[in-house]
Amino acid sequence: MSEPEISQPRATPPGRQKAEPRLRLLGISKIYPSVVANDSVDLTVMPGEIHAVLGENGAGKSTLMKMIYGVTRPDAGEILWEGKQVTIPSPAAARRLGIGMVFQHFALFETLTVAENIALALDGKTSPARLAPQIREVSARYGLPLDPERRVHSMSVGERQRVEIVRCLLQSPRLLIMDEPTSVLTPDAVQKLFVSLRQLAAEGVSILYISHKLDEIQALCDKATVLRAGRVSGTATPKTQTAHELAELMIGGDLPTCTLAPREPGEVRLALDKLSLPSPDPFGTDLHDITLDIHAGEIVGLAGVSGNGQQELMKAISGEVPLRQAKGIRLFGVEAGRLNAAARRRLGLGFVPEERLGRGAVPAMSLADNALLTGYLADGAGMLRNGLLGGLIRRGAIRGFADSVIGRFKVKCGGSGSAASSLSGGNLQKFIVGREIALAPKVMVLAQPTWGVDIGAAMLIRQAIIDLRDQGVAVLVISEELDELFMMCDRIAVLAKGRLSRAVAVEDATVNQIGVWMSGDFSTAAQPAATNQEGNRHVPA
Repeated sequence: MSEPEISQPRATPPGRQKAEPRLRLLGISKIYPSVVANDSVDLTVMPGEIHAVLGENGAGKSTLMKMIYGVTRPDAGEILWEGKQVTIPSPAAARRLGIGMVFQHFALFETLTVAENIALALDGKTSPARLAPQIREVSARYGLPLDPERRVHSMSVGERQRVEIVRCLLQSPRLLIMDEPTSVLTPDAVQKLFVSLRQLAAEGVSILYISHKLDEIQALCDKATVLRAGRVSGTATPKTQTAHELAELMIGGDLPTCTLAPREPGEVRLALDKLSLPSPDPFGTDLHDITLDIHAGEIVGLAGVSGNGQQELMKAISGEVPLRQAKGIRLFGVEAGRLNAAARRRLGLGFVPEERLGRGAVPAMSLADNALLTGYLADGAGMLRNGLLGGLIRRGAIRGFADSVIGRFKVKCGGSGSAASSLSGGNLQKFIVGREIALAPKVMVLAQPTWGVDIGAAMLIRQAIIDLRDQGVAVLVISEELDELFMMCDRIAVLAKGRLSRAVAVEDATVNQIGVWMSGDFSTAAQPAATNQEGNRHVPA
């Protein structure tokens, strides 16, 4: 594989600081047939600097990072690495320079172990067995515990994120690119990661950090470059600016908000009755006596640390893993524990899995065809001619449905014929959530509904979920973002070690209390949350 091409360094201008920028981008552009991803982007990153790249979904952040890492090449512009102009033809060349990247979408082989996956990514020939002690040491040091012998297919999204981060840290990079690294990490794990990133910066490592979480940017980053529609719309010092000021640079206006009005819940639509399920995976989590009623017209949130039974519970509810006892799950009073996923959808169940690519959408298929995968079961969608027995697909109806989702949820793409894999992570998430909402479910179950979605789109999705609740839909949301659950839920419960706490009204709970329950201690009583003078719910900051 070819080495990075390095030209002669440019002359140092008079009066220039002694410290050379680690990375400079000058006029970088990337144009695809249907979109200008980046347009004359300039960016400077100094040694030891934690530099944020902000922007809405589709603003060009990930494309820019992929050019730095050698995944794709720019159509115009220059890349300067420590003062020398370089061409980076491949990720291997980037790693030889000292550039590492943690991708938003994981690149892991599910049938291999953690150690085997990491060994494949390293440029040297190191056996998985020899890597295992290093993986344990580095993952423990950075607060991201991993079992090197565990197979990836048995891991939750949050645990897979740990593999990506540890794999990159083992390469000792001088520039570390992190694309939404905390999107599925718990608050405690995020804080531990921040300690590690600050230590790396203190040791001279430069960090390019992409996140839609403005509070993280403000707490961690020294500088920020903001992209809008592929162009630099401004730069900022996050620690001295408000979230509203950063949002205005990102979206050109104030932060959107969502409204949750009081509502009396209706009948029970989804009931979990002493649901127990042994995990088929030796590294999974067994479910024990899960009992929960979800009523029409309410949103129930499930908090918890990734790997505590969320995957197993979602598969049990969706029908991917049927139960031995039919009465363990009831939909509209029907004992549904033994029904498959299609039968549950026919009863009115909508479902958004935590894994976008592979479970939420087929990467190589168009958005229209991905809409058909779940939409053909919906009576009102009209995607099949003469019903299920006719077997004839109505292509016009399918494209119209997909186009309506794209428009309503502001999905940035080349149209309903675009492959799912061609969308940014946030835009694909908007499409999947929008698809399920547009199918008018009577019960909606969502896992990590705003994972990797920018703050404006996250509010749009949350409000759409609240609108479902206001239309009488029973909604269950599994999320590791406590602020999100407090913002949009009527009741919150915690899943820890395969057991479920009691569900409490949001106004009777606090973030600290829910955090205690997430450790598995359900004995402490919840404390009422603060309210303002008008009696409205206080949303935690």
